[in-house]
Amino acid sequence: MNVLALVLSLALIAFTVVLTFKFKRSGTRNQLPPGSFGWPILGETIEFLFGKPEKFVADRMRKYSPDIFKTKILGENTAVICGPNGHKFIFSNEHKYFTIFRPHPMQHLFRSYRYNTAAAPPPPPQIQRSEEMKTVRQQGFLKPEALKRYLPKMDSITHQLLQDHWAGKHVVLANPAAKIITLTLASRFFLGIDNPARISRLVKHFDKVASGLHSIMLNFPGTTFFRAQNAADAIRKELLSVIKEKKQAMASGSPMQDVLSHLIVATNPSGKSTAEAEIADRIMGLLTAGYSTVAAAITFFMKYVGLNQKIYMKIRAEQMEIAASKMPGEVLEWDDVHKMKYTWNVVCETMRLVPPLQGTFREVLAEFTYAGYTVPKGWKVYWTAATTNMNPKYFRDPETFEPSRYDEGEAPLPYSYVPFGGGPRMCPGREYARLAILAFVHNAVKNYKWEVVDPNEKVVGDMMPEPQNGLPIRLHQQ
Repeated sequence: MNVLALVLSLALIAFTVVLTFKFKRSGTRNQLPPGSFGWPILGETIEFLFGKPEKFVADRMRKYSPDIFKTKILGENTAVICGPNGHKFIFSNEHKYFTIFRPHPMQHLFRSYRYNTAAAPPPPPQIQRSEEMKTVRQQGFLKPEALKRYLPKMDSITHQLLQDHWAGKHVVLANPAAKIITLTLASRFFLGIDNPARISRLVKHFDKVASGLHSIMLNFPGTTFFRAQNAADAIRKELLSVIKEKKQAMASGSPMQDVLSHLIVATNPSGKSTAEAEIADRIMGLLTAGYSTVAAAITFFMKYVGLNQKIYMKIRAEQMEIAASKMPGEVLEWDDVHKMKYTWNVVCETMRLVPPLQGTFREVLAEFTYAGYTVPKGWKVYWTAATTNMNPKYFRDPETFEPSRYDEGEAPLPYSYVPFGGGPRMCPGREYARLAILAFVHNAVKNYKWEVVDPNEKVVGDMMPEPQNGLPIRLHQQ
């Protein structure tokens, strides 16, 4: 009996030693990033959404690591990779370690595929999520030569809309005007429509959808997600009507000059025509991408310039020099945009202080190690430009609005300023956004001077910021 006890004891000791050794070895190789997964099920989602994403990230960078930390948000185990080196690592390893990922609320709101799973399994998620940009890239709609042709229309549409909404008024709301202008431009570019009544109906729906893209999925009356779901359904209904009208116009010989026309004639992987419901969802995704972020950049540009008349005067001088080179009624041309260097510096500084989009998610394709920590396959990675924007290591006096920091010879360090991302996943619409913003600025400063009514107006919104009261501004006709 004593012998048996001794043998069992030795076996237990040996087993414990082996387990300890293996644990230590695996621990050194596969150490997860520091951080906390928070509450069961919810994780740290509430702190992330309602405590502001940029504050959420900054607090945990200080607490855990300036390079990487773990959390659980929107139902996913997530690694947040920070700083210029983090930006470079993510941008350099797309397709190797990362693929695009849409949080579950976004997946439900943009139901781009409606497969009969009995007939055929759905495609892999990364294929599904790239489809809505596929036609845009293939047809070259966002290439400079296509945008060059569209710029004069951008200019004339913006001029007319500012005339309609601002002329003769003393106080206006900048944010709603920016939304109407950007959605009108996107609707004309992607859909080929210019119907003010229809666009006005869509604006309120898109606002609700944008609020629901990163929300807690509680689908009952009164919740953000419920309102977003209803708004998405209303947008689909409107877009299905547009698609039917477009098909009729094309049957009558109307030229294919917009994204929607090409989506209608495109075929899916099985060689069949794309279903109308699928086209509507893809167009809804494109419109959302070309609407909220551009409107936010314009809105906060109006705020910061309205608070600094010296900056306004420098912008106006630059824009009036361009205007003086034109005959009456002549619109902007491609070369004019390249003369707006100081204006674009002001836009860049606006996007540094208030990034139009707080961040995006990616899915981990293969386990990798970064900054000494391992991130498992299947986890999500959250990327945000805000980890560097307010860091005095990269931007002197980061709280100060200073457009000259982007002058030649003073450009930010590599990967420290990345408002449009980078690498293969760099925002494909960045040039479209630049033209839309500059066309607005040209027409606004050429005809108006403005003051911000409430400099301390609260900024609301989690992933997509906007002024709480729409940014009232006092106009002065020039």
